[in-house]
Amino acid sequence: MQSKNYIFDARPDLPFQITAKQYWFEDTPYSADAYTLVFAHAAGFCKEQWETVIDGIFKLLRQSEDTNGDGLPTKFKIREMWTIDAPNHGAAAILNEQVLQWGYDNVFSWETYGRAVHAFLSGHGSRTDSYFRGHNIIGIGHSLGATAVMLSTTFQPSISYKSIHIFEPMIYGQQWELKLRDFFLDVALKRRDIWPSSEEAFNVMRNRSARKTWDERILKLFVRHGLRTLPTLDYPDKTIGVTLSCSKKQEAALCRDPTSQVLAYNLLRHLIKKVPTHITYGSIHEYPAASRYDILHNASGGIEQFSSVSEIEGAGHLVVHTHPDSVVEVIWKALHKDHVDISKVNKCHSKVKL
Repeated sequence: MQSKNYIFDARPDLPFQITAKQYWFEDTPYSADAYTLVFAHAAGFCKEQWETVIDGIFKLLRQSEDTNGDGLPTKFKIREMWTIDAPNHGAAAILNEQVLQWGYDNVFSWETYGRAVHAFLSGHGSRTDSYFRGHNIIGIGHSLGATAVMLSTTFQPSISYKSIHIFEPMIYGQQWELKLRDFFLDVALKRRDIWPSSEEAFNVMRNRSARKTWDERILKLFVRHGLRTLPTLDYPDKTIGVTLSCSKKQEAALCRDPTSQVLAYNLLRHLIKKVPTHITYGSIHEYPAASRYDILHNASGGIEQFSSVSEIEGAGHLVVHTHPDSVVEVIWKALHKDHVDISKVNKCHSKVKL
């Protein structure tokens, strides 16, 4: 698997630089109907934490070039995959550090991540103009990233997603809004954010923090890409050690956003009628179970409106971090379903005589 990092300057359409990473196989033959998968990450993390899942998808693609496991050839193809950092996360947070100090230090809108995804895919700014034109884009997001992918559909020119897959989306009804917002804000502000070294950070997280339940591959990616060396503008006097690339101040600013999840909640029933949408949760309800029921049955306009509904056994909200192999399986099945559904539509269209 090959990969390459990009810096996309979205200014002046968006006052940030956007960091993205491309993944592909050099010997992948061009196919007009191949998919381009685009991934958005959860709050407090970084784009590289999708790499374990991306590697798993590529491995299945290689294994299934001749058979899909049922003795039948795999029908769909993957052109490439991309991951995109939120402007205040990962490598983007370092590039945008100065801009984030004023106007974004108290409240940072989730919708801004959606704007960043849209700007990158639509070519607003420089360098990617028209690159994704003609691509069969599938948007995949986790938590904050799920909301960002959803909200990216509300900007113009519109992105023609072939389908969207949202994992543990951070959308919930009005009755839970304030309680959950205060809970996430408290967690962000109390989060440890300085360690003597990357090695010490890894050992602490692996053994004594909430991250000890993560798949070790994901944890290594977080320590490598989700931490940065000191000093920073938030800690100008600390010169030894590492801290979070997405500072806890910026994570807290996300938690104070009062509108983006409301927009996503109200958008859901309309979006899934326009774009085939898959939704996946972990079997462990870390937040009120009634809020999940509300999303699946009420906000959606009916659970049957989703292209698929999946549950990963033993996983909680951070399903991508704890159960990446299961996430790969869910995405793989969804890709098969998308291809079958699109093929049926195309077949029906081909029968129409004008």
